Amino acid sequence: MPAFICNTCGTQYAASEKPPASCPICDDERQYVPPPGQTWTTHEVLQKRYYNGWRQLEPNLYSITTFPAFGINQRAQLLCTPNGNILWDCISLCDPATVALIKAMGGIECVAISHPHYYTCMVEWSHAFGGIPIHLHSADRKWVMRDDPAIKLWQGETKELLPGVTLICAGGHYPGGAVLHWAAGAGGKGALLSGDIVQVVQDNKSVSFMWSYPNFIPLSAPRVEGVVKSLKRYQFDRIHGAFNDRTIWQDGKGVMERSAARYLKIIRGDGSYELQ
Repeated sequence: MPAFICNTCGTQYAASEKPPASCPICDDERQYVPPPGQTWTTHEVLQKRYYNGWRQLEPNLYSITTFPAFGINQRAQLLCTPNGNILWDCISLCDPATVALIKAMGGIECVAISHPHYYTCMVEWSHAFGGIPIHLHSADRKWVMRDDPAIKLWQGETKELLPGVTLICAGGHYPGGAVLHWAAGAGGKGALLSGDIVQVVQDNKSVSFMWSYPNFIPLSAPRVEGVVKSLKRYQFDRIHGAFNDRTIWQDGKGVMERSAARYLKIIRGDGSYELQ
């Protein structure tokens, strides 16, 4: 039986004879169901109609993006370290060419994902590399639509995946929303792989925060404060966001803090507010 994939968000479901009646991730107000209704595809169809493109973001970090655009159209990021490679966030298409390239680069130790919108075909990716672990925060367990023994739920505020590579539960528009801190990134100044928990916006000079990006629902002030607080003790000069050409190249932590202060000032209507 096929494991159907939602065309709108790219999430893969457990194998079934017929497509699911609905996609709970799209039914949720943080995502959306298109006006024509929910439609479905399979991984076999994706492999025939789409391909993945690569770009080096900086030494030892590569983005992987599907063309033509599919689902939410986020990028996955392959982080290469002396202790093994990590796939950060996920995309729906895991094709033979991509698998061959990654294996030639040393394979993958594990997959780590920021939040449910990017779970996509995580089990396909795990199986392609021998059942490697998929690290998801336990607070978002209910959004796993295709379960598998490879899924490893972590709890608490942080989890070190490899030396110098740390998952941080920052919250945001999901309680288990995570970012990945790479201490050796940006030439040793530190880099943050932020998904859209800390969303790099179009000018590449600031970031923002939302409860729902497609529906333009803002994130509450306490949740934005929680994101900033979770990252307070980490140093990072660079922020690599969820989408192509969305990177803050320098002063990343300062940009995040100033952007958060601006956001809080506007959402509270308080011209005197300053981030502490």
